[in-house]
Amino acid sequence: MVTEILKNYLPDYADALSERQLEQLEKYAALLLEWNEKINLTAITDEEGIAAKHFLDCLAFLRHAQIKEGARVADVGTGAGFPGIVLKIARPDIDLVLIDSLQKRLNFLSEVCRELGIKTTLVHARAEDAGHDKALRESFDFVTARAVANLAVLSEYCLPLVKIGGVFAPMKTAEAESELSAAEKAIAILGGEVREVEHYEIPVAGGRSAVIIGKKSPTPPKYPRQRVKISEKPL
Repeated sequence: MVTEILKNYLPDYADALSERQLEQLEKYAALLLEWNEKINLTAITDEEGIAAKHFLDCLAFLRHAQIKEGARVADVGTGAGFPGIVLKIARPDIDLVLIDSLQKRLNFLSEVCRELGIKTTLVHARAEDAGHDKALRESFDFVTARAVANLAVLSEYCLPLVKIGGVFAPMKTAEAESELSAAEKAIAILGGEVREVEHYEIPVAGGRSAVIIGKKSPTPPKYPRQRVKISEKPL
């Protein structure tokens, strides 16, 4: 089973989980594989891959992410729910909002939340539109994203959602510094400030980084721009 494999990695790479939390992850894996036959959710379908490259990846990130108790958390471009659903299972105290542009994926996530008995808010929106939504803009204590875009582009999508004093912490590979050097200007324009980069290793998947970016000033109203402008001319 997926969680039996995962147990072999805990607590060396991530904090220990209760039996209830492991049961939720096992059910999550089953739903992921079931729905993956209908819509494209993941290319990783073996138990070792799901345990290490999905679940452990998110749990190890959580150890380094510095999410405060009761934080309002947004997972931007959540896809199949990574890292958001895993974070919510491990940290039920957080107030989780999952943002994605594809309704089919949100339908999957709705069933996952129902079957696992967890409460989240699902938002059907592109990241650049969510950043201008008054109910979402600069309202989150913590914003994250996994495998969405390079850091300069991702910062424009995500930093507008972070409140002053909050944190934007994307999940990145071991080569985060190369992206960071190209994104420093964008981060500053958007009101952010790099605090630190946490490097760590996980089995099978290798090196990982949590880039911790604090929000020190408001994001100028014109950001985020439309997707085409962001892609064609990153800040």
